[in-house]
Amino acid sequence: MAVYAIGDVQGCHAELSRLLDRLKLDPAEDEVWFVGDLVNRGPKSLKVLRLVRSLGDMAVVTLGNHDLHLLALALADDVPVSSGDLGPVLDAPDRDELIDWLRHRPLAHYRPDMNTLMVHAGVCPQWDPLQTVRCAREVEKVLRGSDAAKFLAAMYGSRPDRWDTGLRGLERLRFTTNCLTRIRYCHRDGRLDFDAKGPPSQAKSSLVPWFDMPDRNTDSVRIVFGHWSSLGLLQQPGLLGLDTGCVWGGALTAVRLTGPARIVAEESAGYRKPKNR
Repeated sequence: MAVYAIGDVQGCHAELSRLLDRLKLDPAEDEVWFVGDLVNRGPKSLKVLRLVRSLGDMAVVTLGNHDLHLLALALADDVPVSSGDLGPVLDAPDRDELIDWLRHRPLAHYRPDMNTLMVHAGVCPQWDPLQTVRCAREVEKVLRGSDAAKFLAAMYGSRPDRWDTGLRGLERLRFTTNCLTRIRYCHRDGRLDFDAKGPPSQAKSSLVPWFDMPDRNTDSVRIVFGHWSSLGLLQQPGLLGLDTGCVWGGALTAVRLTGPARIVAEESAGYRKPKNR
């Protein structure tokens, strides 16, 4: 059995199709994990959704911030951000089936037998793997229920920015969502930062990449994540960052998580999104 993880696709259907062909997956044995942000910014979000959904149980997808934005546009009223490149999905004849499939994807995927946790962006430093999954499940339950539209309309915002076990209701759900789908840096006092997007070499001294926070409670597991294209491919003990910026003219990257190490990268076919990230 082979398990591969793939970075942020963001509507780059041609590159994803070629990458999957190169992996030569066995539907009866293999899995392919997607770190989230299947959609938006790239030219073919609708085709990407259809392709990944067609993989059935072979595909494991964690939701990214752009995926959640699509859900908000489809299900909620008064969304405070434009639809971007998602119009074809919202107008598609199979829109309802795709949206229902997407809202049933997790925000965190944990395989204890592989000692591996996959999220889109990052993990709250105070959470261990099981706490991460428990908090993710709270959001997933709302997304799949009758209050999904209410939550999706109210999920935008950067407060609260600090973990507290006493958080309840919308504040707790928003904090969890922001941790798992938006963070790159934390302030040294533990607050989440949502402004800095550049690589660590360019960050202010007051900021620390979330994975370098002291006493991070997930440092005993391997974390697979995306979301941070300026970071590029990151391979360190216990960390695998996979957003190699295909939509910005970079590459779409897959890394084998089981057995012999294997990295497969499919260069962008020429699509270049303006770098206003």
